[in-house]
Amino acid sequence: MTSLPLHSIGVEKLRGVGPLLSAKLQKLGLYTIQDLLFHLPLRYIDRTKITAIGGVQPLTEVVIEGEVRGSDVVFGRRRSLVCRVQDHSGLITLRFFHFNQAQQQGLQPGTKVRCFGEVRRGKSGLEMYHPEYQLLNQSQPPALAETLTPIYPATEGVTQQRIRDLCGQALKLLEQQGIEDWMPAALNNGSSNYCLVDALHLLHNPPPGTALNLLAEGEHPAQQRLASEELVAHHLSLLRLRQKIQHQAAPALLPNQSATERFLAQLPFTLTGAQQRVTNEISADISQPIPMLRLIQGDVGSGKTVVAALGAVQAVANGMQAALMAPTEILAEQHRVNFESWLAPLGIRIAWLTGKFKGKGREVQLAAIADGSAQIVIGTHALFQEAVAFHNLGLTIIDEQHRFGVHQRLALRKKGAVIDAQIDEEGYGEASTPHQLIMTATPIPRTLAMSAYADLDCSVIDELPPGRKPIETVVLNDLRRNDVIERVRASCQDGRQAYWVCTLIEESDVLEAQAAEATAQELQLLLSELSIGLIHGRLKPKEKVQIMQAFKAGEINLLVATTVIEIGVDVPNASLMIIENSERLGLSQLHQLRGRVGRGTQSSHCVLLYSAPLSGNGAARLKIMRETNDGFKIAEKDLEIRGPGEVLGTRQTGDMQFRIADLQRDAHLLPEVKRMAIMLLQDYTDNVDPLIGRWLGHSEQYGQA
Repeated sequence: MTSLPLHSIGVEKLRGVGPLLSAKLQKLGLYTIQDLLFHLPLRYIDRTKITAIGGVQPLTEVVIEGEVRGSDVVFGRRRSLVCRVQDHSGLITLRFFHFNQAQQQGLQPGTKVRCFGEVRRGKSGLEMYHPEYQLLNQSQPPALAETLTPIYPATEGVTQQRIRDLCGQALKLLEQQGIEDWMPAALNNGSSNYCLVDALHLLHNPPPGTALNLLAEGEHPAQQRLASEELVAHHLSLLRLRQKIQHQAAPALLPNQSATERFLAQLPFTLTGAQQRVTNEISADISQPIPMLRLIQGDVGSGKTVVAALGAVQAVANGMQAALMAPTEILAEQHRVNFESWLAPLGIRIAWLTGKFKGKGREVQLAAIADGSAQIVIGTHALFQEAVAFHNLGLTIIDEQHRFGVHQRLALRKKGAVIDAQIDEEGYGEASTPHQLIMTATPIPRTLAMSAYADLDCSVIDELPPGRKPIETVVLNDLRRNDVIERVRASCQDGRQAYWVCTLIEESDVLEAQAAEATAQELQLLLSELSIGLIHGRLKPKEKVQIMQAFKAGEINLLVATTVIEIGVDVPNASLMIIENSERLGLSQLHQLRGRVGRGTQSSHCVLLYSAPLSGNGAARLKIMRETNDGFKIAEKDLEIRGPGEVLGTRQTGDMQFRIADLQRDAHLLPEVKRMAIMLLQDYTDNVDPLIGRWLGHSEQYGQA
């Protein structure tokens, strides 16, 4: 074998790997010998010792040896081969639902057998279903395994035995050639006693006596050594991305005191201290000639939109355009209404663009965006379509970032690659990148923010406007539906408004619309004195806007809706929220929906209706909703229940799939990870790219936006 470094030797150089197998290995991200070394087992089984049958426990995997005492084909609901195996300490049953005549003849009474499998409780006591087994030669029984047996991530056509063989070959090459450790010992701080080579050897072939419980939990020191390195690699990839972007030029949007004061003077409210703090952070960022990359987190109702509007005013005051992209037409429309009410008195012109906006009207909007007469542009993902050309985009604002794929975020930034207004004598200017502001009302746990958003500066609006009262939440069985309907009647007769949200398990616009229509018809019969509106994803955008405007104007008492109202709806007079089948929704979505009420000064209530029986997770979600209105506490609980990929959304995490690290389990490593990543960038720059390549080399990094 060649003496090239292991990351340069392809898997096809190994014994037994031809083009067909090589293609299958690539599906697992295995291109090189180094990839195989870092293809770590999911779990382990212990075949290093024989357990006495009398000592086995249910739900454990064990190796047993004994003599077949009886063997019969049993006819029940399914035909099965049942063998009773005995040793000096006890008796156990082997049960095979799939067997052939040769197996039946081989497992005759008197045969000595060694079996491996999971022990379960069955009809005849302890049983093993379809165990692996060997018939024993009396004179020379086969040797037991010398190490714990690894179970690897696999794919169709690649068996565990094949992967074990390939990893074994890779480990032999590791012994011969070694591998570069890109984590300098000077950074270690004594946090791990394992060198890289020792950690890899142990994790592929743990010796007998290695703590299986620590391995199963990912808490063995060898695993933590590699988890730390993997987290550093991910962190570095985002910091590199940040460096790359901040090496580009951006327009310096200097503060304009007059424009800011005029904007604030005509607002019907005063900014909170938290809003003022975040506004100042944004203003300072965009006044610099390097691109701002800032994430604003704020709970529902904390007032992120007005803070974003202040940034847009600063951009416009500097002769630049600002664009705001929202994930749904309802939310985009809500932003348009707010921005127009705030900015029209200042003479700022706003363009509006969504995917369903067609014909002459669309052409007029596109022309205004292109010639700069539209100073602020608000819309959905339609903003980054090819036909859209900005005149001089200086600031992009993205609401509910996790709803967009990272490529969409990148596409909008590319729209802002404008030419600096200062053209030199030869007609050349400097390419410029717009500042980027990202907003989310889905609070992100600190551990995720440190990991998934390491390329962004984070601001938190951690204060609700004065006068807001906590929303009281109750959890009720669906059997009390009639009581809830009476509560809606009383609330609406008192001059308040209410939402009734319908949810389905199936993600189907058609089925959700049908369910909402049926619910609206039922409620109209039972509450005939009320004006009831209906909104769902199948309606045309114009219809949705008309219904929401009627609801906001108080012409509709009760709005029946699907989860399309999850974000962006602001009706201060709505003080009651009913959510049907609430057990089917995630915590984040429940919190977002609940945040549609509690926007006025009166007491607000949310009723979570559920259908029994509740799952463990369902009960846990509803309990936390009843106990707290704090979005960050809810986000932490959501992370605990669902895991990071689900909380951020797969479109956001992209290829943020860790091989060994776990953001929740390894949260304690993150401060040290952050320190090591910064030191690597400062003092060991040659190590950065190889380290990123080792862990992320063949996948497109999720943060490339």
